[in-house]
Amino acid sequence: MSDLLITGALVVDGSGAPGYHADVAVDAGRIVAIGNDLPAAHRTIDADGLVLSPGFIDMHSHSDLQILVNPDHTAKVSQGVTLEVLGQDGLSFAPIDDPTRAVVRRQIAGWNGEPDDFDFSWSTVAGYLDRLDQRIACNAAYLVPQGTLRLMVVGTSNRPATGDELARMKQLLADGLRDGAVGMSSGLTYTPGMFAGTDELVELCEVVASYGGYYAPHQRSYGEGALEAYAEMVDVARRSGCALHLTHAVMNFAPNAGRGSELVEMIDKALASGVDVTTDTYPYLPGATTLAAILPSWTAEGGPDALLGRLRDPSARERISYELEQVGSDGCHGCVVEWDTIEIGGVRNPALSDAVGNTVAALAARTGRPATEVFFEILLADDLATSILQHVGHEENVRAIMQHPSHTGGSDGILVGGKPHPRSWGTFPRYLARYVRELGVLDLADCIHHLTGRPARRLRLPDRGLVREGYAADLVLFDPATVQDTATFPEPRRQAAGIPYVFVNGTPVIDDSHRTAALPGRAIRRTSS
Repeated sequence: MSDLLITGALVVDGSGAPGYHADVAVDAGRIVAIGNDLPAAHRTIDADGLVLSPGFIDMHSHSDLQILVNPDHTAKVSQGVTLEVLGQDGLSFAPIDDPTRAVVRRQIAGWNGEPDDFDFSWSTVAGYLDRLDQRIACNAAYLVPQGTLRLMVVGTSNRPATGDELARMKQLLADGLRDGAVGMSSGLTYTPGMFAGTDELVELCEVVASYGGYYAPHQRSYGEGALEAYAEMVDVARRSGCALHLTHAVMNFAPNAGRGSELVEMIDKALASGVDVTTDTYPYLPGATTLAAILPSWTAEGGPDALLGRLRDPSARERISYELEQVGSDGCHGCVVEWDTIEIGGVRNPALSDAVGNTVAALAARTGRPATEVFFEILLADDLATSILQHVGHEENVRAIMQHPSHTGGSDGILVGGKPHPRSWGTFPRYLARYVRELGVLDLADCIHHLTGRPARRLRLPDRGLVREGYAADLVLFDPATVQDTATFPEPRRQAAGIPYVFVNGTPVIDDSHRTAALPGRAIRRTSS
């Protein structure tokens, strides 16, 4: 007898093909049979009225520490995520040394929190993946973060890497890819990754290409100059021969309203010329990052303590204010900051908790002070750990990009903070509810292909992303009539409706809509196939 038999489901298998009714048998973590009148199993689930699909793959996740600190991980598994890709935006925790770890922890505390007494006993990608293997709820793949490499080798200086430094970064990158990383990420609006020039990125991507990985850049701008920034990434891919995954592929801020079709046209031309390009997006308008990220890049030279010193210096504050409000900071994607679009999402300092859920403009109006003064005070009082929402998106762009054949789903989810972005809990059911059932922007089979089979192909996973015999039993059962994201901006930590069962490697992690105690996930290592 098999472990599990799912009967009567509409199987939408992740290939893009229309659904069909069948029974599916699972044993020892694998799909062992698909058909009708299959033999009895130890457990049977009557799935009449439900869709059975592959587990959803979150192509852009910031759970690097939280997947370990809070292994329950209900935010992700309850929305059907069975695999997420970590190491995003050029900053994460492997490979790493002690001095670099101290800087990275402070720099991205707004993404990952600052867990007390956490055991950072690894230094290599292999060590991090081994840690993931011990106790996680869903599967996880990893990208080597280019900004962390640069911080280890070059430091925080805004200058080109020397030949020896570039050789060292390439060696660390190759080591990480051999250890099992699926590619490399970069954060080109974040220091120090943004200090790398195009030629430096090309050389690093040549290493990624030689191992069959892909490059996932957070590019130099999603605002003023966004199309030029996308063009640079396509150029890096063309010159290096590396597969390119344009992560959180958005066209945000006022200059890009209605211009999503121009990005789609650029992607089509790149594909036609032989460049291997895919994308991911989240189905929301606001973005999310850290409050410190919108600062001009020059403020970060020398590391966090030097940055805090500049925030206390009146002349530096005057220069920062001018660049933010008059010129357009490179950290704010070249756009002049609009304080009413920047909402405080989370703080580490409890004394700042009243700021959460308010825009910087509202906080300034409440106290009768300039917005920049409020901005500086929050950064200083919170030791740069503040996270924000940026309300800068455009619905027509979101729809244009998600309909493209290169598209996959990525939450860009940040799990920490008082009011994180609801995409951390709602991305995948929101695709199915709003953009399939309500608006018809995608049909069901195509949407599931975007969220399962297509990202599995980008990750070169030979046995995931489809409902097929012999494949890993990463599976989701959902009700197409009631599936719904319930997470909102006021209440972002709410479990999705209409997803009663989720299986990771054949083990139920959501059972009758309740989180089980199971931790069946493991690290997914790059393969050469």
